[in-house]
Amino acid sequence: MDKTRNRRLGRKCIIIICLGLLVFSCKNDTQKPEEENVEVAVEVPEPNIEFGFNLDNYIVKRDTIKSGDSFGEILERNHVGYPKIFNIAEKAKDTFDIRRLQVGKPYTLLCVKEDSLEIPKSFIYQPNLEEYVVIDFKDSIHAYKSSKPIKYVEKIATGIINSNISETLESQGLSPRLAYKMADEIYAWTIDFRRLQKGDRFKVIYTDKYIDDSIYTGVHKVKAAYFEHNTEPFYAFEFTTDSVKGIVDYFNEEAKNLRRAFLKAPVKFSRISSRYNLKRRIAVYGYKVKPHKGTDFAAPIGTPIMATANGTVTKSERRGGNGNYVKIRHNATYETQYLHMRKRKVKRGDFVKQGDIIGWVGMTGNTGGPHVCYRFWKNGRQVDPFKQKLPEAKPISDSLKIKYLNYIEPIKYKLDNINFKPQITEKEVPEAPVIYQTNS
Repeated sequence: MDKTRNRRLGRKCIIIICLGLLVFSCKNDTQKPEEENVEVAVEVPEPNIEFGFNLDNYIVKRDTIKSGDSFGEILERNHVGYPKIFNIAEKAKDTFDIRRLQVGKPYTLLCVKEDSLEIPKSFIYQPNLEEYVVIDFKDSIHAYKSSKPIKYVEKIATGIINSNISETLESQGLSPRLAYKMADEIYAWTIDFRRLQKGDRFKVIYTDKYIDDSIYTGVHKVKAAYFEHNTEPFYAFEFTTDSVKGIVDYFNEEAKNLRRAFLKAPVKFSRISSRYNLKRRIAVYGYKVKPHKGTDFAAPIGTPIMATANGTVTKSERRGGNGNYVKIRHNATYETQYLHMRKRKVKRGDFVKQGDIIGWVGMTGNTGGPHVCYRFWKNGRQVDPFKQKLPEAKPISDSLKIKYLNYIEPIKYKLDNINFKPQITEKEVPEAPVIYQTNS
């Protein structure tokens, strides 16, 4: 009897122990952490894109055009044979004249990595920071022109004059180009910047230009400005009056044009070496009266000559004592002429805007030194421009005036709410890309 009971107790103990082990094992299984699928982030470097090519796929050789360099010599010393060079030049000539390579300008050669000789497959030339020419001959030969992405960033600047506007801007690290634009382009006929008063102050909304997001190329344009001179306010708002001809002017808050019809001089930073004088006597001619019907502006050879007003070129030629000259008809009343140019930039029939470069100062024709003889016609008769009551620039039409006033309303509100603080703020321009941002 006791033996039977002991066996039963033994079996119960064994069952209890087995159940305990089973429960413990299951508990351990449930507590065992599941293996997690850990995702490892692999940082993929951004491709090095320039000129429309992924430069990571090429051996890149950069250099600048040296004196004596030619397209053929550059390719020849990089293992391209002359028969192929000739073929490349022939195929590319409709897009770019390879003879126009300028000393000091950068170029890039792209070579295939697998090629031990590193023979170039593309030639890229940069005539300026923005534009470039690609001559590609990897498979077939083709050439094209393009430009790098451009971004315009809107900025705000304010200042209070202590001595002059240039020093005020310089103290804030701002471009002197901004001072030039306000003094020579916007307020040239309204404020004499040589006579600013201490305490005069200004606010300006303008855009800076960047190429490839990183290359700063300076002030692009002034969108709006407020200048307080002798406690008198002067507003200026940029507005396009003729989109076809690209005519842009600055107007005040009442839509009045801020400029005159004619610039004071056709060259900058010059001096008048001889004025209009109908009774001039010259020693070389035995002190005989030899009228001078122009105004001479002395300037170094190569100085740009500007059209003093909008108009159409009626003559662009070289003749006798005039040398190289350009004549422009501005309207039925006024014409101007520019003599003794080293080189002319415009041709007959071209429409030019005020400030456009039409040639460069030289010494062609009858001249004793480098200058431009500026001649001014009124109703077909040569007159002294400095004694004329010159008209203001063409006013806005009534229909365009309504559009202008609506356009400047939010800009003026923004300008009026800018505090006079020596600071710069910036934001990327929100307007349409066609106006403020371009991408190749």
